[in-house]
Amino acid sequence: MNNNREVIAVVDDDENIRNLIEAYLHKENFRTIGMGSAEEAWDLWRTDPPGMWVLDIMLPGMDGYELCRRIRDEAEVPIIMISAKDNEVDKILGLELGSDDYLVKPFSPRELVARVKRQLKRWERMQKSNTETALPASAGLELGGLLLLPEERRSFWQGEEMELTSKEFLILTVFAGHPNRAFTREELLAYVWGDDYFGSDRAVDHLIKRIRKKMDGLPLESVWGHGYRMREVQG
Repeated sequence: MNNNREVIAVVDDDENIRNLIEAYLHKENFRTIGMGSAEEAWDLWRTDPPGMWVLDIMLPGMDGYELCRRIRDEAEVPIIMISAKDNEVDKILGLELGSDDYLVKPFSPRELVARVKRQLKRWERMQKSNTETALPASAGLELGGLLLLPEERRSFWQGEEMELTSKEFLILTVFAGHPNRAFTREELLAYVWGDDYFGSDRAVDHLIKRIRKKMDGLPLESVWGHGYRMREVQG
């Protein structure tokens, strides 16, 4: 069992900021692990991943963007990015790479704690609802070479079992449950991330890109100016 599931990892190369964040989280009875580099954080992810990340962007060596991308390519876990960069482009990039929130330095530690609580509650609701809003009542979903078994939380592409994150699995159940239907990005955000999602709808594009990389040949099409659909391939 992963003992770090309820731990918040705080990654910032400024020890004073890191200690301040951890102190405020401790006041709210959160457990934390503080780290000064993305490389150290990546080692933690590979060995005993925490349940949430507070992640600075400007780090020595690997930056926070790359660490966020690596984590999000493997799993779904709440990520709040913090940075002295207040440019809108930087915020959008962080959100597109998969962060759930973005906070600009200097910030109030109380505000960060409030955002941590909000993200944890949102993720808890998302995990509880999981596939309920997207799936018809059936033992499984099959579309072409794609087979999804929601009760077992297993997925197969062309006979090969695939490792998918929670969001990857959920968005595929949306498509497989409604073949040939075109969904807007806003609809997919509501299904998968929930109505209270803070970030950009480009998060959908990033998720689709990851799925296509894992499932080469999947008939998941872009609908220009609208969103995405999965074709029901005949024959």
